[in-house]
Amino acid sequence: MRAVSIRRFGDPSGMEVVEAPSPVAAPGQVVIRTEAIGVGGVDAVIRRGTLGGFGFQEGLIPGSEVAGVVTATGDGVDASWIGRRVWAFTGTGGGYVEEAAAQVADLVALPGELTSIDAVTVGSAAPVAHFALAHAHLAAGESVLVRGAAGSIGIAAVELAARAGAGPIAVTASSPARGQRLREFGATHVLDRSGAGDPTAPESVDVIIDIVGGADLPGFLDRLAPNGRLVLVGAVAGFPPADFGAHLLRAFQQSRSFATFSLDSVPRDALRAARTELFAAATRGDLHAVVEAVLPLDQAAEAHRLMDAGRVFGRIVLTP
Repeated sequence: MRAVSIRRFGDPSGMEVVEAPSPVAAPGQVVIRTEAIGVGGVDAVIRRGTLGGFGFQEGLIPGSEVAGVVTATGDGVDASWIGRRVWAFTGTGGGYVEEAAAQVADLVALPGELTSIDAVTVGSAAPVAHFALAHAHLAAGESVLVRGAAGSIGIAAVELAARAGAGPIAVTASSPARGQRLREFGATHVLDRSGAGDPTAPESVDVIIDIVGGADLPGFLDRLAPNGRLVLVGAVAGFPPADFGAHLLRAFQQSRSFATFSLDSVPRDALRAARTELFAAATRGDLHAVVEAVLPLDQAAEAHRLMDAGRVFGRIVLTP
């Protein structure tokens, strides 16, 4: 089968299409003929080689979520999965392929009305946003800032915060046009990447969902209201400075909090239940799958170039 491999960490030119063995379902696994492959921000971070210490090695196949049809099952897996359309988590790699292997515990059967493209657009992003808002203990009427809101996680966070009765909801965006699009999903104030640009935006907020990280994170800690909570769900701009906690200590009397969040900390049953409901919400139109582009698998490097250029609103999807 065809697959995309990261032959060299760095810019997207280090990615190439290769021939790889078709997977065989191990015990507890299924094989899926992929119809759509999600391209996430974490894929780009891994490809850049900036996650030293996490065990990633050149030659890996990136991608963590696919949707398609189950073609084979391993020992211990009900054969009734064969022929069903599913969304699947493939781990921290193995998704940029024509055929993917996944644990049956990481499958969700897809509603008939939901396309595979839409499934990989919301399948990982919406649960991250859902559980991150829960991790922040967001309550109705509280103010929210979503940092890096133009990606699929950010859009979902804006929509879900609005559905939960939060407000005002501020976002950071790289251009006024992208900010205007975010207003369609529930944003009430648009800031530039530094957190400026809208004099009517609240000076402090109760909850910040941060997908960016990087050197500017401490300045956003300073925007937290008393008892405010910042939850870091991504680091597309890299790790924060080593001394970022000093900003919390200098505002000790404000009782501000910083937390990280990963879906890896959510029990599989709870994750599957939430994902099933979020797919149903997308089917009803209560949650939107925003697709920037659908590209063939052999254009995975181009998808990463678009991400590196900051030109993606929503998600890019690959198709075999």
